[in-house]
Amino acid sequence: MNKENMIQKALTDTVLTRRSFLKWSAALGGTAALAGGMNLGLKTVEAAAQTAAETDGKWVTVACWHNCGGRCLLKAHVVDGVVTRVKSDDTHPDSPNFPVQRACVRGRSQRMQVFGADRLKYPMKRKNWAPGGGKKELRGKDEWVRISWDEALDIFATETKRILDEHGNKSIYATSYGDAFGALYYDPISRIFSVLGGNVGAWGTVSWGAWPAPSIHMMGGFPSTNDRLDLQNSKLIVLWGANPAWSRQGNTTSFYMEAKRAGARIICVDPMYSATAKTLADEWIPCRPGTDTALLLAIAYHMIENNLQDQTFLDTYAVGFDRDHMPEGADPKENFKDYVLGKYDGTPKTPEWASEICGTHPSVIRSLSQQMATTKPAAFISSYAPARTNRGEQYAQAFFTVGWMTGNVGIPGGVVTWDPLPGGPPLVKLGPRGTSYKDNPVFPSKYLFPFPDPADETWTGLNWSEQWDAILNGEYTAGVRGKQPIDIRMIYHGHSAMLNQSPSLNKGIEAHRKVEFVVSASQFLTTNSKYADLVFPVTTYWERVGDLISANRESIFWWQQASQPLFEAKSDLEISLALAEKMGIDIEMIPFEQVIFNQVAGAEVIKPDGSGFEKLVTITADDIKEWGVEGEPQKGRISLKEFQEKGVYQVERKPGDRFTHIQLKAFRDDPVANPVGTPSGKLQIHSANLAGHIAAFGWDKIAPIAKYEPPVEGYEGTLDGEYPLQLWTPHYLRRSHSVFDNVTWLREAFPQEVWMNPIDAEARGIEQGDTIKITTKHGTALRHVKVDAGIMPGTIATGEGAWADRDDDTGIDMAGATNSLCGPVPTGQGVQGWNTTNAQVEKWTGKPIGADYKQPQRIIFGEEA
Repeated sequence: MNKENMIQKALTDTVLTRRSFLKWSAALGGTAALAGGMNLGLKTVEAAAQTAAETDGKWVTVACWHNCGGRCLLKAHVVDGVVTRVKSDDTHPDSPNFPVQRACVRGRSQRMQVFGADRLKYPMKRKNWAPGGGKKELRGKDEWVRISWDEALDIFATETKRILDEHGNKSIYATSYGDAFGALYYDPISRIFSVLGGNVGAWGTVSWGAWPAPSIHMMGGFPSTNDRLDLQNSKLIVLWGANPAWSRQGNTTSFYMEAKRAGARIICVDPMYSATAKTLADEWIPCRPGTDTALLLAIAYHMIENNLQDQTFLDTYAVGFDRDHMPEGADPKENFKDYVLGKYDGTPKTPEWASEICGTHPSVIRSLSQQMATTKPAAFISSYAPARTNRGEQYAQAFFTVGWMTGNVGIPGGVVTWDPLPGGPPLVKLGPRGTSYKDNPVFPSKYLFPFPDPADETWTGLNWSEQWDAILNGEYTAGVRGKQPIDIRMIYHGHSAMLNQSPSLNKGIEAHRKVEFVVSASQFLTTNSKYADLVFPVTTYWERVGDLISANRESIFWWQQASQPLFEAKSDLEISLALAEKMGIDIEMIPFEQVIFNQVAGAEVIKPDGSGFEKLVTITADDIKEWGVEGEPQKGRISLKEFQEKGVYQVERKPGDRFTHIQLKAFRDDPVANPVGTPSGKLQIHSANLAGHIAAFGWDKIAPIAKYEPPVEGYEGTLDGEYPLQLWTPHYLRRSHSVFDNVTWLREAFPQEVWMNPIDAEARGIEQGDTIKITTKHGTALRHVKVDAGIMPGTIATGEGAWADRDDDTGIDMAGATNSLCGPVPTGQGVQGWNTTNAQVEKWTGKPIGADYKQPQRIIFGEEA
């Protein structure tokens, strides 16, 4: 077989084994898997692979950097720059109190991502691109041309300057921003725009759904969950819309299992009999998506009707429950109790009333209410998902209110929260990075979280649910300012997956084909990059010098470099510095080794008696000299070398230790001395400030108390017959949001299916495994069906995050990307209502789609320029 044929065969291997990958690497000069880009022959590489299997090599702690919520420890076995195996935490024996930080299936498949044949290898531009856009209609289907880094930097610099000169800073839209890794170093390329005068920013509640504003206005800030060991004091745990067995991986499910073993009864409320329900639940209670508020109001009705609410708690710690305990200045008729009883609107919120909406049987509603009211202590824990709905604020209002009615606040085993485990402030924490950067004057970073102040008239940013309409129509919603003009000419995508992961992907494609210039920095030809003009190939964290992260409250990780950069990929930091030089601007950057050292030197761990913190790491003068950084010697618990070699520090826990956290305990002990941060200092079941805050955003209004108003594209939207099903989009084992969707191992293990109840399937002549067409007001997609009695009739679900693959001729998405189906409906505080979408399904009569893992990978070399 000649070299060209060998390349073709290796590249078309769908499940990329280590041997076939090494063959591919050798054929291309050895740069893909071997550090240093050694040009080895095929026999040499095969021999090296054999030797690697027989050599001890070195285990290196590597990054598992994705936003999955698990934050687990991953180690790579590296021999001469080749990663041969991956494993998880083995730094100590596993036990319930001192668990290892176990990696999930996604993390364990990560070498197939880092060393995937579809990695972007070189800077590229569209073949039909020209200054000003060229043939913009070809974005997403044009050919690619390989260019040098110098040309790529020139194109970026020249077009950015032209657009700024002609249209100003508010013509540039940058969709990426920093996260837990540090804003500067997560996407430093976008900081170029800040130095140049700023850019329009992106904002949205995204994963959190509608939780932020109700949390701030009703309880004075974001809640936390009680400590994982305290959860073992709970006699009842209600998991509402939570499926950590899929969405949070790592040890979360095992923490709930320990609580169950300690005697807790677990109830799961969910539209699907989920993996978590199958594993943990004593009872599964189905509820239609977007109707949880109605169910909660009926739970409250049963409590009130039978005088089961904790009235003493409500009178002491809350305002707004009844007319005798209202916030100052509020209309007594706006109290929650009278609304539930229907005193003024004539509609008692009975279980029978709610059942017609949420689909839960009245007797089940009464039973759930009885258990919640009479079992103490109890933990009521919601996921983010039920609030990722249109008008989701009403769910957050209702969940808080009903939880507080039980009095399970600030006591061992009692909590009302939407924060996942393990809860509480950190027991070990990193030092500050020591970095600084010029903030974006057009959309300051303070508005990334908790989002823009609608009453502030100085910011310019586009909400995720409105951004594509804003670009296409030339106006955006700016809080109290109402509609404002906007003229976006350039889109920059860094570490976001904005086009794939925000509502109305079809409008997003139109918007990308309208603007003059689109740039994407990524590791693969993601949806963002596919519709770009210019693509920068970016390294993964395995190819960088390392970094640190707070994994959870009990542990921190320090990962190392496993491989030299592949092909011509560069880190974001390198690219930003090169762009700054090319554009003649100065961006302040301290050496990255100093950033790492700062975090290590400043790391602190809680003292054994819980009285405060002490230094974690011992650092000697020799360490400082060896690192070539600035710092002072210090004493700590472990040496710098030990921390670096282990890659993890974890606080060991024991029952009865002094590290237990109970949310709002100080408030419960003395509400006068320790008020919450609301106007009343109490929990505000009635919040006029919340209602005013939501109204100021300019999309819709809510009541100051929890009320059920049918959401846009909720259950009521199915009743006219055109779109009789409810589509909701859970997190799925195959991906962390959209990350990993290109990994063939995961594609084979977890197909992108649509779950459908047998009742709905039979009515449409659909059988297991059929190709079906899903249609909504916003788009169409094809998928295989998974007929499953564990999902509620009238609802369908498919995992969010599949990489879009739209057929431009038909407009059909062939990959099942959920945002091809979910629409841009900004409501409340700018929530993305992914779990409220009306849909129809029919059996596909065209050519059936093939298996996901057999679809061609997006392997791009680019023509030589």
